[in-house]
Amino acid sequence: MPVDDLITPEPILQLGLGFMASKTLLSAVELGVFTALAGGGRDGAALAAEVGLHPRSSADFLDALVSLALLTRDEDGTYRNTPAADLFLDRDKPSYVGGILEMANARLFGFWNHLTDALKTGTPQNEVAHSGAPFFATLSQDPAAWRNFLNGMNGVSTPLAGALAADFDWTGRRHLVDLGGALGAVPAAVLHTNPDITAAVFELPPVEPVFQEFVTSRGLTGRLTFHSGDFFTDPLPAADVYVMGQILHDWNLEQRRLLLQKAYDALPDGGTLIVYDAMIDDERRHNTYGLMLSLNMLIDTEGGSEYTVADATRWLRTAGFTTIDTRPLIGGYTALYATK
Repeated sequence: MPVDDLITPEPILQLGLGFMASKTLLSAVELGVFTALAGGGRDGAALAAEVGLHPRSSADFLDALVSLALLTRDEDGTYRNTPAADLFLDRDKPSYVGGILEMANARLFGFWNHLTDALKTGTPQNEVAHSGAPFFATLSQDPAAWRNFLNGMNGVSTPLAGALAADFDWTGRRHLVDLGGALGAVPAAVLHTNPDITAAVFELPPVEPVFQEFVTSRGLTGRLTFHSGDFFTDPLPAADVYVMGQILHDWNLEQRRLLLQKAYDALPDGGTLIVYDAMIDDERRHNTYGLMLSLNMLIDTEGGSEYTVADATRWLRTAGFTTIDTRPLIGGYTALYATK
């Protein structure tokens, strides 16, 4: 039999041991390797000293990052960021997406070790799994964990925010409210390219201090404001565009329908609700990221999951929306633009 026709275990083994590459990246972000290299190349010894690597591990670790196409190494042994790592993994750049990786490292990596328990019990496996206390209320009591979580949400939203800001037609829109928008990555991206629009984030009160730091760092004081509240129990602020990004996947079906109905009722005629999530393709075969993220919601929430585009479209129509435009974004995410 030709070698090319042999069935080998290599793909299975690569998948099963994929956590090794994942943790190598997560540790590099935690140690600040890419931020250290943002100012220029370093030789191995200097870089190891700067980020605190032990001599036994430093060469293998840095060369592993080279093999993963996150760093390059010159013939003289100088390490440099790849263009993508320099753009997205330098903490000092507004394009930094490492917040979600920091959160994955600090929280999710350990929780996924209990996936089997979650699959058997249907219950969360996170830090509040057995406390019976609300997730957000519990997490917000730990300042470091809370900041890590919010920066993580901002990290995963940053590239999506740019895609939404470029894709949606903002002509004639005056005020955007991001419902559960964390630090405000989406409105920040919209405001930077649409000077006539103002925006707000509607969030729980403990979010505000970290939100204000983000707004100041982006030069948006006065244009991007904070509206404190709970979108389940409080009236929604007035707007002609609402955003629910990575919100519906946190909640069960009844809660999703409630939120969509509240948005429809609060919007003026001609107003639009933008919903985006890592929606599963309707055949449930192709969006691996969406399916993996749905398992993450099993681990990290009481009733959340990802859902298909058809599911979301049906819920939006039930709420009253008649014009619904489906738009693929990036990285396995889909947006629905639902207009009243």
